[in-house]
Amino acid sequence: MAKLVHLSDLHFGAHDPQIVTAVEREVDAATPDLVIISGDFTQRARTEQFQEACRFLERLRDAGHEVIAVPGNHDVPLYDVLRRFLSPLTRYRKYIDETLCPFHALPDAAVLGINREQIDYVRESFSRAPEGAAKILVTHHPLFALPVNDGGELGEAIGRQELALDAVNELGVDLLLAGHNHRASTHHARDLVTRAGGALVVQAGTATSVRTREEEQSFNVLEVAPDKVTVSLMRWAGERFVTAEPTQFRTEAGSWHQASQAAAEADAPA
Repeated sequence: MAKLVHLSDLHFGAHDPQIVTAVEREVDAATPDLVIISGDFTQRARTEQFQEACRFLERLRDAGHEVIAVPGNHDVPLYDVLRRFLSPLTRYRKYIDETLCPFHALPDAAVLGINREQIDYVRESFSRAPEGAAKILVTHHPLFALPVNDGGELGEAIGRQELALDAVNELGVDLLLAGHNHRASTHHARDLVTRAGGALVVQAGTATSVRTREEEQSFNVLEVAPDKVTVSLMRWAGERFVTAEPTQFRTEAGSWHQASQAAAEADAPA
């Protein structure tokens, strides 16, 4: 079983230093096999914000954690028009990662990160996944239009959505991890768009930003096996993160289904 920590929307430059420290402490306690960060490292893609994000990553890696990441829309300069169009991810490549589509294979999970321009890379990358491993695709924008507030307003889906959904369905992608909306949730892909197949959609909230959307900061801890996924939501409670009741999903006939409470408790470690 692979243990993953999924962080998103850190927004250095509009972050809470106390929560950043708490996140680092919780990641250490979780002892994950991999830390996944699905974009928006910065608030406005300024050099000093990337430098602070870089120091955060260095602390995670110095503590022994493997990290993969994808850029978000806030990691592209907003007001520097020339840089935005000619070299939008130069600072991201310098301070975060030269690789824009990272791939990391664990025995039970193969994780691929892409952004809007790398949909075509999905097929080639997952061909390298270990046999039987759960296939996990990471993007910043979700592949679906999902609620961004309690009023039901929908956010934007990833660009080239139809091509992405076709690839997800064709390759049997198991998990879709994303952020952007600053709201944590889980969904069955087929309930959102029929052609999406049987993937489980797991959205992360903002881990450290002070700009929240009707819910507090949070991140996810996932335990992934080829036939079973447990999602634990870590939610900020003012001074520390607290764990919500874990939700377990099992795969059956090519689709994920929420396990009963009894089944989940039977699988829990003694």
